[in-house]
Amino acid sequence: MWEYLLVFLGAATPWLEIALVIPVGIVAGLSPFWVMVLAFTGNLLTVIIVIIGFDKIQVWWLKRQEEKGKSSSNKRSDRAKKIWSKYGLPGLALLGPILIGTHIAAFIGMKLGADKKWTTLWLTISIALWTLTFGILTALGFDFFVKEN
Repeated sequence: MWEYLLVFLGAATPWLEIALVIPVGIVAGLSPFWVMVLAFTGNLLTVIIVIIGFDKIQVWWLKRQEEKGKSSSNKRSDRAKKIWSKYGLPGLALLGPILIGTHIAAFIGMKLGADKKWTTLWLTISIALWTLTFGILTALGFDFFVKEN
């Protein structure tokens, strides 16, 4: 039971997310179905919190950057802006989980002017697709190496 709670919390945590949590959970011997369900739910829940609370998070983020004396630009945000200008919100949402993380993709999409409803829709689709991709490939790959012929 604790392992499944850790899957949920890990997927909800920025920078851990589904790309790491799903393979680790499945390789650890947990049920692929429950790992995928809990990872999807944990990741989506915190992404929705970022989208709903975007305005407050943006104010906090800007203050934090000013206190540290940093500019608001970094490698991840620069990468996200390139994706945004080339592919728009769908591209940012679909590539975000593997390139910059879902939470950052949501924040940057909102910062670049995306509507909250569309951001939620595209990130839900993206998280679902990546959850299935990581889950199925890990389960099949792990099963392939574990089973003896």
